[in-house]
Amino acid sequence: MLPCVRGRVAALSWTPRFAARASYSTTVPRLSENFIPANDLTPRAPKPNVSGTNATPVDSMGGQDAPLREEPAAGERSRVLQAPNRATTWAASQQPKEKAMVGPRFEQTIMEMQPQPLAAIELIHKQPVRWTKSRVVSCDGGGGPLGHPKVFINTDKPDIATCGYCGVPFAHEQHRTYLESLPATSYPLKPVGDAAEVNESQRVTEGGFEQR
Repeated sequence: MLPCVRGRVAALSWTPRFAARASYSTTVPRLSENFIPANDLTPRAPKPNVSGTNATPVDSMGGQDAPLREEPAAGERSRVLQAPNRATTWAASQQPKEKAMVGPRFEQTIMEMQPQPLAAIELIHKQPVRWTKSRVVSCDGGGGPLGHPKVFINTDKPDIATCGYCGVPFAHEQHRTYLESLPATSYPLKPVGDAAEVNESQRVTEGGFEQR
């Protein structure tokens, strides 16, 4: 008798319970969304970002400094170039300057006064090939804090082998005739006197301090 009464009391006092659903917002992007923009049938012509007011001389607040001034056409050329020695990007994920340097942050900005480092991808391809008679060579980038971990590079194939860290080119002597017969190579096969060339024997440190 007692168990039956307890069962009825439990049945009458039971309240339905529902599992709480996960909340979501329509403003949060989902993994299934397509982030590729649709084709624009009426694309807008790109507008120069360099303001015409840059041509107006502005006091640079210094007695020895010249007034800040930049022609809009010259500033636009500097903004479009990715680097002074390279016009385009060098990586698929890289945003070109003409698309990145837009908006109020870059308005009335003298482009000539902004940092414009040279592109390393162009500088490394001016280094002449290091010829060797060994099938395996090592490269540490010059050693010291400006170098990189020592790696070993195979030069047994008839092509130019490059260092995966700094890009310095190496090639075997037995392939010199073949490489010189090619119409063009990605690296110069001998020094050409370019200002960007680095001395082959240049080392920052000597001895056992290449890796720390």
